[in-house]
Amino acid sequence: MKIYALVGGSGTGKSHRAPWVAKEHGIKYIIDDGLLIKGSRIIAGKSAKKEKTKVGSVKTAVFTSDDHAFDVSHVLKEENADKLLILGTSDGMVKKIAQRLGFHGVDETIYITDISTPEEIEQALYQRKNLGKHVIPVPTMELKKDFSGFYLDPLNVLKSSKNGQMELVGEKSVVRPTFSYLGKYTISDYTIYQIVEHITLNNPGVSRVTRFRADNKPGGIRIEADLVIYYGYQIPTLLKNLKKDITHELETLTSLNISAIVLTAKSVILP
Repeated sequence: MKIYALVGGSGTGKSHRAPWVAKEHGIKYIIDDGLLIKGSRIIAGKSAKKEKTKVGSVKTAVFTSDDHAFDVSHVLKEENADKLLILGTSDGMVKKIAQRLGFHGVDETIYITDISTPEEIEQALYQRKNLGKHVIPVPTMELKKDFSGFYLDPLNVLKSSKNGQMELVGEKSVVRPTFSYLGKYTISDYTIYQIVEHITLNNPGVSRVTRFRADNKPGGIRIEADLVIYYGYQIPTLLKNLKKDITHELETLTSLNISAIVLTAKSVILP
């Protein structure tokens, strides 16, 4: 296996550039912050972004745990990977990761300063230091289950092709880990209720919400609501469309994963 490295300081935009570098060199596998990524999927490992402290994040990123290292190296062998891109903040970190995974070393190193302008690096650093934003180079839907309750923001990685058109290189997600900013990121149940009520009452077939409950589960938020419906509307279709609208708006506005929405038509009244 040929081992490539993408090296740059913390927050300089490595994860953002990783899909572009991988595409340029024909690399299908990426090691980034404890995760093994193939294309647009996470196939092994655990994310350093989920750790509660910076120390814990660093330990996960360099595969301190034997089980973690074995899991990723085993999957790479099963996949019979011919090329691997390892992201790290220094040459030493990348070599340590390669060593922990049982590889000979690094064959070729690419530095972030070689592929990004000073302005791009400065912008990436601002996003990290001032806004606490970290990038994971996979689509947001791939992260929804494991990162429920985190701030998630989907973005596309685009590159100008030879004919001048913008080409989609890959998708990425911006997350805000708990160790990256002070305080706690919370959304109250009443805020969730207000959003659901607003969407529901904008539907001409609904009179009012009589009961509401939001439970935060490991897989996301479960919402229950009882509704009073106006006579003349087909109830199954009405509830199905409401569930779709509520899910879309809540996930867009709050970035929280919705595991289930249970809507019940409790009564029907004349307009």
